[in-house]
Amino acid sequence: MKKNLFTLLSVLVLTSLVLAACGPAATAVPPTQPPAAAPTQVPKVELSVWHSYHTGGSEEQALTQIVAAYTKANPNVTVNVQNIPFDQIFNKWKTDAASGGAAADMFTAPNDDLGNWVRAGLVLPLDDLLKGKLDKVSKAGVDGMTVDGKIYGVPGIIKAVALYYNKSTVANPPKTTDDLLALVKSGKKLVLNESAYHNYGFFPAFGGKLMDDTGKCIADQGGYVEAMQYLVDLKAAGATLESDGGKADSGFRQGQYDMIVNGPWVLGDYKKDLGDKLGVVPMPTGPKGPAMPLSGIDGWYINPNTNNAKAAVDLALYIFSADGLKTYADVAGDPPARTDVTAADPLVKAFADAAAAGFPRPQSAEFGNWWTPFGDMLTKVVEGKATPADGVKQACADMNKANKK
Repeated sequence: MKKNLFTLLSVLVLTSLVLAACGPAATAVPPTQPPAAAPTQVPKVELSVWHSYHTGGSEEQALTQIVAAYTKANPNVTVNVQNIPFDQIFNKWKTDAASGGAAADMFTAPNDDLGNWVRAGLVLPLDDLLKGKLDKVSKAGVDGMTVDGKIYGVPGIIKAVALYYNKSTVANPPKTTDDLLALVKSGKKLVLNESAYHNYGFFPAFGGKLMDDTGKCIADQGGYVEAMQYLVDLKAAGATLESDGGKADSGFRQGQYDMIVNGPWVLGDYKKDLGDKLGVVPMPTGPKGPAMPLSGIDGWYINPNTNNAKAAVDLALYIFSADGLKTYADVAGDPPARTDVTAADPLVKAFADAAAAGFPRPQSAEFGNWWTPFGDMLTKVVEGKATPADGVKQACADMNKANKK
C-alpha cells in the first residue's frame, strides 16, 4: 500500500513539472525607467561694460553690433554698456575698483597705464581663464597685455605709427632711412611730430636699446645718439619737426607736406581729404635693423572684485574674436591684433603689420620715467639747444635718477 502511494505521488510531481515546462513563458518585468531629467537651467548673468569710444563714432557702432550678436546667441546674458568719456574713464575705474567693486565688470582701453593698474591691484590676472585661447593673437598683442609674466587683459586692437605718404607726389615710398633722407634732400616735404613717442621707431633702427634687464637706462651706450643725429640731419635737409600735432595733420591733409609719421587714429580724417592718393608703409628700416615703433594694445580688463569673471572673459573673447575684430577693422578701421583677421582696407592692414612688428610698450615702473626726460631731450636736440650726445646722456641720467638706478 505504501509503495503504491509513493508511486502515485511521484507520478503527480513529475506530471506537474512537465506541465510547467510546457506552459506559457513567464511575462518579463520591464526595468524601472529613471524619471525624465529636468531641463538644465542656464543661470542668468548681468554684465556691466564700460568703454570710452566717441559717441556715435565708428568704434561705438562696431561694439554695438558685436554685443547685439552676442546677446542674441546668449539670451541668458544681459550686457549693460556705458560710455564713459576718455578723460574720465581711467580715474573712475581706479576710484571705483579700489573701493571694492563699484566699477563695471569690465572695460576697454589702451594699455598705456596697465603696469600701474596691475601694481595697484586694479585689474584681474587672467592666465587661467585665457589658457589656450590666445593662439591666434600676435606675440605683440599678448606681450602688450602681459606684466611680470602674467596676462591681465584680452588683447584685440593693435596700434603703432607708420609713414603716411601722398601717392600723387611720392611714387616710391622710402624703405630705408637713407631713402627717406634722399627724398627730403630732393625736395619732398616731410613733417614729423616733435615727440619722443612718434619718433621712437628710429632709435632701434639705429641700434638703440633703452634699458637693460634691471631697468637701468643704457640709451647713451649706442644707437640713440645716432638716431638723434639722423633727425637733426633730416631737419637740416628740409624736414619740418612740428610741436603742434594738429598743425602737422592739417598740413599733410591740405597737401603742404608729402609725408608724415602718425597712427591709425587719424586714418579716417586723412582718407576724407586724400582718398585714393593716401598710402601707408612702415617707418623706414635703419642701418642696424627695422624701425620698431611703440606698439600699444587695446584690451578688455576685468574688475578684480567682480563675481562674473568667467562671463566677462567670455564676452571679451567674443568681442575680440576673429569675427569681432573683422567688424572693428572694416567698420572702424582698427588694426586687429589677431593673425587670422585681414582687414578689407589695405591701409588698415598696413597698420596692423607695422604694429605687429613694433616694440610692445613696456609696462615697467622704470619705463614710466622715460617720457619726460626723453621728450625734453628730443625737443632740445632738434631745436639746437643740445648736441645729440649731450642730450641723450643727460636724459639717460635723469631717467636713472628718477628710478634710483
